[in-house]
Amino acid sequence: MLPQSPARVAVVLKGWPRLSETFIAQEIAGLEARGVALEIWSLRRPTDKARHPVHDRVAARTVYLPEYLKDDPRRVLAGWTVARRLPGYREARDKFLADLRRDPSTNRVRRWGQALVLAAELPPSVERLYAHFLHTPSSVTRYAATMRGLPWSVSAHAKDIWTSAPREIGDKLADCAWLVTCTRLGLEHLQALAPHPERLKLVYHGLDLAHLPPPPTARPRRDGADAANPVVILSVGRKVEKKGYDDLLEALARLPARLHWRFEHVGAGELSDALKEQALRLGIARRCTWHGAQPQGRVFDALVRADLFVLASKRAADGDQDGLPNVLMEAAHQGLALVATRAAAIGEFISDGDNGLLVPPGAPDALADAMARLIGNPDLRRRLALRAGETVRTHFSFEAGVDWIAKALGQEPSAEVRAAE
Repeated sequence: MLPQSPARVAVVLKGWPRLSETFIAQEIAGLEARGVALEIWSLRRPTDKARHPVHDRVAARTVYLPEYLKDDPRRVLAGWTVARRLPGYREARDKFLADLRRDPSTNRVRRWGQALVLAAELPPSVERLYAHFLHTPSSVTRYAATMRGLPWSVSAHAKDIWTSAPREIGDKLADCAWLVTCTRLGLEHLQALAPHPERLKLVYHGLDLAHLPPPPTARPRRDGADAANPVVILSVGRKVEKKGYDDLLEALARLPARLHWRFEHVGAGELSDALKEQALRLGIARRCTWHGAQPQGRVFDALVRADLFVLASKRAADGDQDGLPNVLMEAAHQGLALVATRAAAIGEFISDGDNGLLVPPGAPDALADAMARLIGNPDLRRRLALRAGETVRTHFSFEAGVDWIAKALGQEPSAEVRAAE
């Protein structure tokens, strides 16, 4: 189903839809509910076989740009033929060539080709562009917006902040109309690079509570003493270095032998085989269940089954790190006690001993101690979970942030829409 009115905003994404980016889909659905007429331009076609329900709430049309220029040379050539006559083409080309001198890569050339197609094919109704992620999507957006003489904005998240070159970030922040980012840690880093820090705003993703399943009314009081009824430990996240699953497996292997537990993981990722081999070496493979990527309904089924949620985030060797993972808030909303590391911006949500337990990143012994403490103490799990759920409801509902973005995109949210949310 197409939007009711011609699109005013083109949202540029790396891929659509993606199971691991429900926060983006949630925002897009929220913007549409507030009357923002938009369409989605994706740099890649979807690779996930499943979809979340939130994806089906999005009415915007989706246009896929050529992922590789060699795959559709006629479309790229047609884009260049149109784009080179646009008033901002020469300025955009100068920006691209300056970037290419610093980054002489095929990836950079590909972004320029995608920008040519985007600039040529944007419908005349589009008044501004809005990119998710500060790295490649905003490169394409910046070039295309310059060619078309349109304002553009960007939402920055995690990897894009911490692995992008400071000079390139500064150039983009000088060009964009405004930027939102989802952690105070990221905001402060970007403000230090921005020629106009006042254009940057903190907007937590939060949760669209109206569209989440209700939490269980009660949870089992498992305490790890019964081998036939073990405590279920859950983690949800991509199997990549910054998620710290190698540390989590080490910590699981160091839990006291008297405690009975089972580990479940939801998520895909490049380290899948390595982690399964590590679990086998540690002698815990029979206690571990790897579900792979799952649609949102099955993720929430796993949250209901679990007794404890654990995330062992850390900084990767290339500088990549988490922002504030939404899955922590989803677990808290579902009434789960949380154990996590002090990595990235997790401390902006979890306060140690108040609404969860925090340990240093890359410290399996400390992580094992925290998990053992909660495995054996269902009363403490319940107290921490109640406080974490309260924190989500009072400080991390997403409505205020989406209201701000809608207004910045030129749509004042109506009182009726806010009331309906």
